[in-house]
Amino acid sequence: MQNEMMHRPVVKTELVDYMRTAQKPLTGKLNVIEKNANERGVPIIPHETVVFMEFLLGQMKPQQILEIGTAIGFSASLMAQYVGTEGHVTTIDRFDKMIEEAKETFQFLDLEDKITLLEGQAADILPELKGSYDFIFMDSAKSKYIEFLPDCLRLLKKEGVLMVDDIFQGGTILQSEKEIPRGKRGIHKKLNQFLDVINQHPDLTSSLVPLGDGIALITKEEDEIVL
Repeated sequence: MQNEMMHRPVVKTELVDYMRTAQKPLTGKLNVIEKNANERGVPIIPHETVVFMEFLLGQMKPQQILEIGTAIGFSASLMAQYVGTEGHVTTIDRFDKMIEEAKETFQFLDLEDKITLLEGQAADILPELKGSYDFIFMDSAKSKYIEFLPDCLRLLKKEGVLMVDDIFQGGTILQSEKEIPRGKRGIHKKLNQFLDVINQHPDLTSSLVPLGDGIALITKEEDEIVL
């Protein structure tokens, strides 16, 4: 059984199946982690996003990567393949079960020296982080994207890339609030606020990509961004 997000693609099912089966699979231990997660229904980025991220990071060659939302450590491990001998991945998560499994993943892949896992609330950790990152991947609570955006942009170096996952809510993001179940209206509202900001801000360049449940790619055109 695959995770819920992977059952909510925003493009035709047959095209999603093609992207997931025709594109080059991962190799070695990363392939083992991906297959095991999909079989268990553990939420990880779908394979079409994996391939896209491989292409993007292969072109960017980032040295410093920040991730918000570690889960089982799969995406952090994937990104760690692209930071070179001197690069590093820093990732944040607050769920004990995920933290434990991510540590096992990093140990299994021999990446403990390449990845730093910060345990706790991103809302508390992000304001304390210093330095600059070439690439930031945000895949956490969707209602928090708008809250985390200022610190992400502060930490992102000029012309770096912020990649944000799961922005379309299974295609319901364009529906009116009345059409959304009451329990999900908060996420719907916050995600729409987030999309309005990244699409309209004069100092941000953004592209929305219909992979998985939607991806936003954002670069900042100035050293400091005022939201």
